[in-house]
Amino acid sequence: GTDEHGLKIQQAAAAAGTSPPELCERVSGLFHHALTQADVSFTDFTRTSQPGHRRAVCHFWGALRDSGMLYKGSYEGWYCTPEESFLSESQLAECKDAQGRPCKVSLETGHQVHWTKEENYMFRLSAFQDPLRQWLRDNPRAVSPEPFYQRVLRWLEEDLPDLSVSRESSRLQWGIPVPGDPTQTIYVWVDALVNYLSVVGYPERHGEWWPAAHHVVGKDILKFHAIYWPALLMAAGLAPPERILVHSHWTVRGQKMSKSLDNVIDPLACIERYTVDGFRYFLLRQGVPERDCDYYDEKVVKLVNSELADALGGLLNRSTAPSINPGNTYPHFSESCFPKIPGSGEAKGVGRASAEDYELVAAVAALPLQVAGYFEGFQIYKSLECIALCVRQTNSFFQRHRPWKLNRKDPAERLWLDTIIHVTLECLRVYGTLLQPVIPRAADKLLSRLAVGPEERELSGLTFLPRYDGKPCPFEGRQLGPDTGVLFHRLEMPGWRQVQTEKL
Repeated sequence: GTDEHGLKIQQAAAAAGTSPPELCERVSGLFHHALTQADVSFTDFTRTSQPGHRRAVCHFWGALRDSGMLYKGSYEGWYCTPEESFLSESQLAECKDAQGRPCKVSLETGHQVHWTKEENYMFRLSAFQDPLRQWLRDNPRAVSPEPFYQRVLRWLEEDLPDLSVSRESSRLQWGIPVPGDPTQTIYVWVDALVNYLSVVGYPERHGEWWPAAHHVVGKDILKFHAIYWPALLMAAGLAPPERILVHSHWTVRGQKMSKSLDNVIDPLACIERYTVDGFRYFLLRQGVPERDCDYYDEKVVKLVNSELADALGGLLNRSTAPSINPGNTYPHFSESCFPKIPGSGEAKGVGRASAEDYELVAAVAALPLQVAGYFEGFQIYKSLECIALCVRQTNSFFQRHRPWKLNRKDPAERLWLDTIIHVTLECLRVYGTLLQPVIPRAADKLLSRLAVGPEERELSGLTFLPRYDGKPCPFEGRQLGPDTGVLFHRLEMPGWRQVQTEKL
């Protein structure tokens, strides 16, 4: 959803010659469109200008007031309008404005700050230093990854000054008025944070969800979410959220994205260039929450071509090709060719499987639980790393046994040929199922090709190669789905076609 109140919205609307509601309607529409284009599904798209949210904010303010944690006082400090935040001296740097005059800017964003003095409502944040420390000690996974948890603890070693939670209405009209005091407007961050409650039905129905909520936030707004927000919740008689998952930023060729540097990446252009699945895969495969990650076009093309087009797509193409699988079926598994060995280790007896084949089976069997663990730990990149490694192992398995060299007319050879294909398709079924949250379109195409029905694509209860354990496989002998072409087309480097044309 969109956080729509505040001074920067008010100023942006004035500069554009429109009203704040009209600007918000247009901009929230752009966000909604971008999420839809990126195949991001959501149960709700919330806007802080909605009447239900406004009612929730007023109720929350009343709870703060009743707790005795609000008081009116004079406040002054350096205010950054784009960040909608007062900043301390340690968060500022000396700089020069466009006219060469000395000024102060935010260290985090580079935005200019202005000295502001006014009478506001203040929140007794200082009273929550010990409760916040206790909350974090009792819940070491409340903020993750670990480096951000440690950062919050360090902040709590310093004094916590009381927090200004309103602005004078004469300066800020575009916001929610303080109940009972129209001379003040509720601070935009308090307003915005309450959205986490209003979207789950606060103040009447939030108990069904709260506090079992996980927030996903950028590292630049960690203090608001890990200090201000839990303190506000405690003051209002509510528990802090269960987890705050923090991510770092994307840089572009080692530089921070900036309009002034003209290096801002347009996600919709990337979706058009690399496809929605290709761009999603790159971001989730390369995005490491703990540290900033670097973006450049060549990296996207190389990764997506290597892991989606060649490794995954090539494996599906080779294992379902008419020359290998003329019957277009999910062939039978032969226990005599691939016998189960207690403790695995290496192949023995009459089977034709090698030690590496048993290693592959063990790796893919462990994959669903491994992937679930990494998803739960907000380490999606590690889960994709594990899947990519197994895909490479499966390609090696297929290449090692060269099914195209086997004679289908020889009964013994056919048993082994069908077993190779069965194991390969089982691996692909697991990869397709696990990749559904990341590359939904390609995963659907892969699973449809394997004739895996919609009701057979659940992550829970996903079992791999049941025939190896002597259990029936519902897919064995099933006719495969129609061949709808290449799973994922190889990407070209931006500008490549033009360069080649010029060379010709």
